[in-house]
Amino acid sequence: MAPAILLPVPNVRESSTIAGVYVVEPTIHGDQRGLFIETYRREWFPNAREMLQGNRSNKQAGALVGLHYHLHQADYWYCPVGTIRVVLHDLRVGGPTDGGTDCFDISGENHLGVYIPPGVAHGFAALTDCVMTYLVDGYYNTADELGVAWDDPAIGADWGVAAPILSARDQANPHRADLPEGRRPYWPMRT
Repeated sequence: MAPAILLPVPNVRESSTIAGVYVVEPTIHGDQRGLFIETYRREWFPNAREMLQGNRSNKQAGALVGLHYHLHQADYWYCPVGTIRVVLHDLRVGGPTDGGTDCFDISGENHLGVYIPPGVAHGFAALTDCVMTYLVDGYYNTADELGVAWDDPAIGADWGVAAPILSARDQANPHRADLPEGRRPYWPMRT
């Protein structure tokens, strides 16, 4: 049996704005043939559950997805093609970063990944045509597919697009203040 290849550990840092969100700056290996990038490893997030499902989203420039959130599911996002503006908002009532909003870009150029725990609303705007891949630690569950208004002034997101293209679902999401009891995430989150 061949020995395991040990690659350098990437820079994994917790967000200073939202507890439990981790941004990964992977180690990039390249030569005249191109690049090799390890985009995800379970061990980078010691308190996280195993990821069970992988998904891909192709979007045109100007598309906006979100804000979505889950009471039980975590996500890990990576954008290998194009550029997306990630918007995160902490909905976890009673948590240390409740109400915090974070916005940053991930792309096929900077190769950043982002781990999003349950209770954190998340969305993205396609700043260019893009491909976004994401892993989730739970299978699709309609009962755990929740949303909050992308343009809620209490969230104050800078999406980076002037005239976003939205789904009917995302146009109908309520403001944070109007989320119904029992559909609000509370700190600490339970799985």
